[in-house]
Amino acid sequence: MTGTPALLGALGLVALVFGFLNLLVGLFGAGIDPFWVGGNLAVGALLLVVAGVRSVESLRERLASGGARRAGRYGSSAILSTVFAIAIVWLLGFLATRYPVRFDWSEQKVHSLSDQTTKLLAGLDTDVRVLALYPAIEAQPVREILDRYAYASPRFAVEFADPTERPDLLEKNGITEEQLGRGLVRVAIGEESTQLTDVTEENLTNALVKLTRKTEKTVYFLEGHNERSLAGEAGTGKEGFARAADALKNERYRVEPLLLAAKGEVPPDADVVIVAGATRPLLEDEHAALTRYLARGGALLVMVDPRAKTDLVGDVRGWGIDVGDDIIVDRKLALFGRATTPFASRYDTAHAITKDLRETTLFHVARSVRPQTNAKGAFTELVLTGDSSWAETDLDRFFGEAVAELDGNDLKGPVSIAVAGTLDVSNAAAGDAANPKAAGEAGAESAAKPARLVVYGDSDFASNELLEAYRNRDLFLNSVNWLAGDVEAISIRPNRSRASRFQLSQEQFMTIRSLSLFVLPEAFGILGVLTWWTRRRPPER
Repeated sequence: MTGTPALLGALGLVALVFGFLNLLVGLFGAGIDPFWVGGNLAVGALLLVVAGVRSVESLRERLASGGARRAGRYGSSAILSTVFAIAIVWLLGFLATRYPVRFDWSEQKVHSLSDQTTKLLAGLDTDVRVLALYPAIEAQPVREILDRYAYASPRFAVEFADPTERPDLLEKNGITEEQLGRGLVRVAIGEESTQLTDVTEENLTNALVKLTRKTEKTVYFLEGHNERSLAGEAGTGKEGFARAADALKNERYRVEPLLLAAKGEVPPDADVVIVAGATRPLLEDEHAALTRYLARGGALLVMVDPRAKTDLVGDVRGWGIDVGDDIIVDRKLALFGRATTPFASRYDTAHAITKDLRETTLFHVARSVRPQTNAKGAFTELVLTGDSSWAETDLDRFFGEAVAELDGNDLKGPVSIAVAGTLDVSNAAAGDAANPKAAGEAGAESAAKPARLVVYGDSDFASNELLEAYRNRDLFLNSVNWLAGDVEAISIRPNRSRASRFQLSQEQFMTIRSLSLFVLPEAFGILGVLTWWTRRRPPER
């Protein structure tokens, strides 16, 4: 076939190939465009028929000559090569499907499961059933997330269904049209289940945590001394702790305020007590109650800001941890050059709280915290600032004249900003001079469970303003996990993609799909055929 018939035949093949491709893609759920498919198939068939009719005589001449046999050999070789190439591609596709391997080359690994999720899936001892109810046009982003979970654990089973085609699933699972909205995911373990409409790794992993944790532990936040607020206008402001409380609730902790002056004792169900930035003194009975709580094996998280007018510093020092009367300054490794907002990226890799931390945490107006050399307990420095930092001790000059200079009275960096460890409970009980009887009882009942203590020289790092900055959230939650004895929950939580999104209608999506998969590739195919035909024509004399 030469000349114009060859051109028409090649164009007809291009039209038929893209018509069948569009049909195949549509049959697998992407939707069929009848005009595009029908038009390509009709035009392709017509062009092939015209090319065949116009080349009948040339075909007869070639069959009568030896050129037909040579063309047959070459044609057979080309067909066999094509078949082998298709077979190899099919085999590679089969192997890739049977033994899939995933790669994530994004900077923040936002397309990979976090350490927290990986640990959670590895520890599953029962099957997780996930039902995703989405129209086909809305399902792909959710499918990408759920596929990562199913790839990571054989116990994670996912079923997708279009609610318009399977209304029986809505009735069976008690889902109303109002709940469904644009789609939802139902996660079930055994008889318990929960539903998600905003499907992100963070929300999905939190749902699994809530379903897999058998018991709910209680975290109390001390109040009454101008500590950080959990609720109300102060709690939701930038200095509040509402987000920290929500983060704990997402990990299945019960969060409660504790007015110790009214209670008299730390409640027996307290797994962790947090003192977040107190700025007023405690009553003597409150000091005694905290000491008795530690003596019976309690867990305490204390955050003390520089120059805070609290007498809790004396208690902390009595427990074996030095809280410096200073402020950490770093002119090189600080947020936008603000020397009192230092970054920290050095951690104790042997301690459970920080062993997986590799990225930066951010603090604001912090003081040094170090274990005492003769501490009656096993304490370690958790977090340290950079080499260029120091702990400025001349606070009058610093706050009065805004001048800070490293001298012999200052503590040169790296400066410890947090300490964690276990406390000798007999030492804690002995410190309760206000109530020696209670101290003796506490010491007797402390038995084998040691007290746990974590002290930070800053409370801003867990505030609403900074909790989501860098790895602050992980540091705060891991501290509570360790104090509560939930060592298996200590992890690095999901990264958050900063990519923006926009919503497409179904018509817009179909238009973009057709342009990218068919119209532009077919246009290139036609252009290639025209180029080939033009170049193979003999030059005119």
